[in-house]
Amino acid sequence: MQTNRKARCHRAALRLLPVLIAGLGATAANGAGFQLLEQNASGLGNSYAGSAAVAENASTIFFNPAGMTYLRGLNVSGGVAAVRPSFKFSNNGSTGPGGLPGTGSDGGDAGSWGLLPNAYVSWEINPQWYVGLGIGAPFGLATEYDSDWVGRYHSKKFDIRSANVNPSIAYKVNDRLSLGAGVNWMHLDAEFSRAAPFPLAPTLGDLDATVDMKGDGWGWNVGLIYELTPSTRVGLSYRSHITIDADGDTTVSNATVPLPVPRQRGDASTSVKLPDTAVLSLVHDLNPRWQLLADVSWTGWSSIRSLDIDNEGLPSDSLDLRFRDTWRVALGANYRLNDRWTLKGGVAWDQSPIRNSTYRPTSLPDKDRYWVSIGAQYAVGKQTQVDIGYAHLFLNDTDINNDTDPDKGIVRGKYKSNANIVGIQVSHRF
Repeated sequence: MQTNRKARCHRAALRLLPVLIAGLGATAANGAGFQLLEQNASGLGNSYAGSAAVAENASTIFFNPAGMTYLRGLNVSGGVAAVRPSFKFSNNGSTGPGGLPGTGSDGGDAGSWGLLPNAYVSWEINPQWYVGLGIGAPFGLATEYDSDWVGRYHSKKFDIRSANVNPSIAYKVNDRLSLGAGVNWMHLDAEFSRAAPFPLAPTLGDLDATVDMKGDGWGWNVGLIYELTPSTRVGLSYRSHITIDADGDTTVSNATVPLPVPRQRGDASTSVKLPDTAVLSLVHDLNPRWQLLADVSWTGWSSIRSLDIDNEGLPSDSLDLRFRDTWRVALGANYRLNDRWTLKGGVAWDQSPIRNSTYRPTSLPDKDRYWVSIGAQYAVGKQTQVDIGYAHLFLNDTDINNDTDPDKGIVRGKYKSNANIVGIQVSHRF
């Protein structure tokens, strides 16, 4: 009877997985660059401190697959984060293409709400071997300005959506050391639109150039967790580069030219090497009520020097980025209030890959950000936990003086930016 009951629970968990991942691919921009840290909501309240060592639920598959060895039986975890970034531009001497006077509005708020779902399942084969599957969206970006804004020749809309499938395996070497590894298949879907001056008479009006592309690629990830003492463990994880070869089409159509302009279309392609990431985490149980967490992570953003779009039959386009590698530091704490409630808090410094105001793109007006997070976990019973979390991201006023392509004009001014994130995660052990 017990064996049949477990089998039914396992089948129910697998049927639940497609429901949990419904809606994957929504976009936002919170981690530095267009990296999305929100691969669970249970770590949000800690600003993702201790991410590679905490192993609270099956979402450890993304942060460190070795953490599956701390999860007995069959575990499922699914959640969603709602993200609201804000990017408000103030013009200060921008110019149009070829040095023409800059005309247009400040563009409104280029940020908007985005939803980031995730889903995971892990299974203990025996006390030494564990397997799992994670599905999430590690990269994403969405900025959209009013169509008449002064920087429209650089960008009007930039929308990147990703979906990552991550089968994983873990091995418990002994009571102290656990190892894990995974394979990643990532799909990327991107849309980029900007204005272009009418070639015959630039002051007459604008054309609209829109690129739609999609592609996929493969990568891998590994991790380990080592218990220094019964109350202290350290986690180390690494996710590889993933090269995405994308193709699609570019469409040029009339926007504001008071003449009939024929619509043009051409095949488009690009290749982007998404960055690798390494994370070192520490978790320490200070006493039965207090748990301390820490994180240091590195991301190899220098793999992206530019975004080059090759168009057949139409002019090609390029975005000069010259990204730099970045660091992130996070500290967090959990307080066990009673058998049902655990309170969470965290802070973090997240470095931007953008070098300076010259290479700050309007599609990603990023700067170093500071996280402040709070959250709570509620134990519905011995086998089910519900996590909620909230984070506010502070950014100082951000200068832009992008003159990397005179044919698109110069965007000169300042951004006021911030972001709010709220998330919920449900985890259950069968």
